[in-house]
Amino acid sequence: MKVFGIVGWKNSGKTGLLERLVDDIANRGFSVSTMKHAHHNFDVDQKGKDSFRHRKAGAHQVFLSSDARWVLMTELRESLKLTMEEQLGKMDPVDLVLIEGFKTNDHLKIETYRSVTGQQLIAPSDKNIIAVATNDKIDTVVPTLNLDDTKTIADFVLKTVGLL
Repeated sequence: MKVFGIVGWKNSGKTGLLERLVDDIANRGFSVSTMKHAHHNFDVDQKGKDSFRHRKAGAHQVFLSSDARWVLMTELRESLKLTMEEQLGKMDPVDLVLIEGFKTNDHLKIETYRSVTGQQLIAPSDKNIIAVATNDKIDTVVPTLNLDDTKTIADFVLKTVGLL
């Protein structure tokens, strides 16, 4: 599977760009999956539902299914967290996995940047950031792409990973 990342500080436009890229690339006929890194404890289950109760009771895994979708929840408890590569190995094969977050991993990335966040660019300190998507005027050695030009960014990603 081809892997490409979108990184940036909070409120820099990562999720919006990723959502638009998935739509654009999937509409071109490519199969696309996403992986998102969360820095906080999160729950995809609903308190009080049977699956939530199973997990809270101590189940290592809970498989929840319907005619429309399924999800397998695994509680890490005392286990070591999985690396990004190990997580990718658990996904079904697709043409492209777009990754949101995982700033410090060694995969090719575009940084989303908005000066209003008050944060500095990540690109100067990360050799794996090969472009910056922004609408601000910035000084950087990597190419800059218009954050709102989804087609151009999708072309860039697809060419970079060898799908175009």
